[in-house]
Amino acid sequence: MRTEFDSFGAIEVPDAALWGAQTARSLRFFAIGEQRMPAQLVLALAWIKWAAAHVNADLGLLPAGLASAIATAAEQVALGKFNEEFPLSVFQTGSGTQSNMNVNEVIASLASAALGQKVHPNDAVNLGQSSNDVFPSAMHIAVVLAAQTTLLPALSSIILVLDGKALAFENIIKIGRTHLQDATPITLGQEFGGYSAQLKFCQREIEHALQGVYSLALGGTAVGTGLNTHPEFGVRAIALLAQKLGCPFVQAGNLFAAMAGHEALVGFHSALKMLAIALTKIAGDIRLMGSGPRAGLGELALPENEPGSSIMPGKVNPTQIEALTMVCAQVFGHDAAIGFAASQGHFELNVYKPLIALNVLDSVRLLSDAMQSFTQHCLLGITANEARIAELLNSSLMLVTALAPHIGYDRAAKIAKYAHQQQLSLRQAALALGEVTEAQYNEWVVPAQMLGHAV
Repeated sequence: MRTEFDSFGAIEVPDAALWGAQTARSLRFFAIGEQRMPAQLVLALAWIKWAAAHVNADLGLLPAGLASAIATAAEQVALGKFNEEFPLSVFQTGSGTQSNMNVNEVIASLASAALGQKVHPNDAVNLGQSSNDVFPSAMHIAVVLAAQTTLLPALSSIILVLDGKALAFENIIKIGRTHLQDATPITLGQEFGGYSAQLKFCQREIEHALQGVYSLALGGTAVGTGLNTHPEFGVRAIALLAQKLGCPFVQAGNLFAAMAGHEALVGFHSALKMLAIALTKIAGDIRLMGSGPRAGLGELALPENEPGSSIMPGKVNPTQIEALTMVCAQVFGHDAAIGFAASQGHFELNVYKPLIALNVLDSVRLLSDAMQSFTQHCLLGITANEARIAELLNSSLMLVTALAPHIGYDRAAKIAKYAHQQQLSLRQAALALGEVTEAQYNEWVVPAQMLGHAV
């Protein structure tokens, strides 16, 4: 152990640790749960320190050599080379101060080693910054990077596969269903095209919601006024981050709002919730169409990846669907927590920031992984059981809808009810009641002509 000091005095720190006194205090006083500050957030904090060092040097506020050492150390941290040095719980101070200082201390240690002299984590690494503007900026950076690198590509992939299935299934006519009851015909391609359209809408909403997340609070320091920082610091640092990370980051139009509220992340996560809702609906439909294989609908054959039961030999379950919908349920829960947390912006600061960051980033990660897994291990391998689809189509009583324009609603309903009561086919019932001739039935009840004009 070694002794480190902060404004509260001395505290023991493990010799091998790059972090210092404030991280040690956080470990002592916030030994809560197993959730650690998300790695993406730590890396985003480090990128901010990298930009801050360069800008402070350009502004003449840090000596060039010191700034270079800090920037080099920050970039190493931002590239994930020291992830084990960030052990703090999410459940800490609501401003994320201790994680900001954890990053400051590690970077200061690395810079100190490079220079052979002590680098102060506050005076040098944190120069011109406050946890109150740095941490929310890191939240936004982490979310944007995660959305661009994992979420949106996974969403694009599932849409592409759905479009392919819609094309492959465009000529397979099946019975439609409303209220979980038989309805008029539809093609399997139209059904899958509808799924794709749902996800394309979600994709547009996510991309739109990201526009607000591009705005960063950097430059506001403690309460939004920019006290103790150069007036150009925030704008310059954000421009450098935008260039380095390839994202259109800008300074928030109102720094007070950017620190006291998190509406941008609430809006973004609302789009994620919408995506989870659509995925749940789509997965549920595929689960039902694939049910069986003998006693269910059996319209789709789902890929068989692993045994489904420890007692029933040969049983296979829709496990990818189960995993995907469990993820969606978790996203719904995250959204409730984020909504409450974001409402706790008292005066100039929201103090639920780590929880918001944890849940938004977790939703992005879970949805990205689950969509990728579902696409690769389920959706790509789905095939249509055309014989079963035809059987269910031809036995449906709702084909009687085609007769309504010719004989009227009431007479058509009489045929359907009679067929159901007497366990007859629709054709048999119509002819038995004498409502139509066989030639008329053959001419009017043609599933392929009941598809309407929808594409």
